[in-house]
Amino acid sequence: MCALAQALPYLGLSAAAESCRCRISRGNVDLPVISSAIRQRKLFIQSRRIVHGNDLFDFMRQIDTGLSSEYERIRKRSLEDPGTAGDQGEENWGDLLREWLPANYHVRTKGRILAHDGRAGPQVDVLVLSPVYPRYLLNKKLYLAGGVVAAFECKNTLEALHITDAVKSCVAIQDLTPKREGSPYKELFGSIAFGLLAHSHSWKGEKSTPIENIRKRLSEDDLNLVHHPRQTLDFLCVADLACWTSSRIALVGPSIHTDWAAMADIYGTEGSATSAYMEHSKKAREFWPEDPRDFTPVGALLKSLLKRLSWEDISMRRLARYFELSNVAGNAHGLPRLWASSIYSEAVRPKVVAGQFSNGEEWDEWSMAFF
Repeated sequence: MCALAQALPYLGLSAAAESCRCRISRGNVDLPVISSAIRQRKLFIQSRRIVHGNDLFDFMRQIDTGLSSEYERIRKRSLEDPGTAGDQGEENWGDLLREWLPANYHVRTKGRILAHDGRAGPQVDVLVLSPVYPRYLLNKKLYLAGGVVAAFECKNTLEALHITDAVKSCVAIQDLTPKREGSPYKELFGSIAFGLLAHSHSWKGEKSTPIENIRKRLSEDDLNLVHHPRQTLDFLCVADLACWTSSRIALVGPSIHTDWAAMADIYGTEGSATSAYMEHSKKAREFWPEDPRDFTPVGALLKSLLKRLSWEDISMRRLARYFELSNVAGNAHGLPRLWASSIYSEAVRPKVVAGQFSNGEEWDEWSMAFF
């Protein structure tokens, strides 16, 4: 039985595990599946949910059509005025967030984030501000870090270098806010959700492999530039291709696996936390061919953003849960990066290593897995 299958009692779920694969269900609704298998000495994670069709998918396709149309319009004049073209693309994403986030959130374009000690981060293209953000400061272009809940870089046509720049910006912005301590969730995630958004991509040749190119670049940049899970890029969405969202597992260790000898050489004596970029794309059908529903990267982005913001804003949780149950994000898979338990604070680390996780209450900061 796999490590995560044995950890499922902490999540309050029932499971039948077979050869490191587990399928979880509660009542008549299939919950996200966390299945693990050791492939090339790595943990392979898949999340899956099957539900009937929902009009929400139609709304997501309408967004896709609108973004595609805007991309073609902007691209026609991008060579003669690239600055305006970039501004228009940013406004497309800003409008999307204004239309889909609760009305009391403020969405602004172009600005820098200001730390409490006066340091300012790199310029970002779109910012989402807390409902309590001071109205006097809404248009000052230097935004107080304590009032920014999400920030994004936007590109009309994604290139490899844009990914590197976004990861660097994410690291810099997370370092503007104090390190949070007290629970696995607080210590594994940064205070400000950060992502990279693009209408399309540059890999359009007949033999091009855009998903593989992005996956490889994202993994390499993460290994080279990210030094703690809280610095991990939260979202990378290419509207006409795929979406990557970050997940965390607090610890895969001996406290949740009885036969640890077979796992210790992979995860270490005390075990390891993991972070992973979960890939939401039509390629997921390679793993779940029986699921024929349409998928949109923007649907995955909105579902994941709503859930992330709901950790801090209780009023959003019912809506976030609805998006999750509808499976508008589609299926996903990803190969995680392992982190030593030393990433945790002195207060949290002993409890994590001992496997003192919650019993699966939703939104519990002591859960074992965060997807």
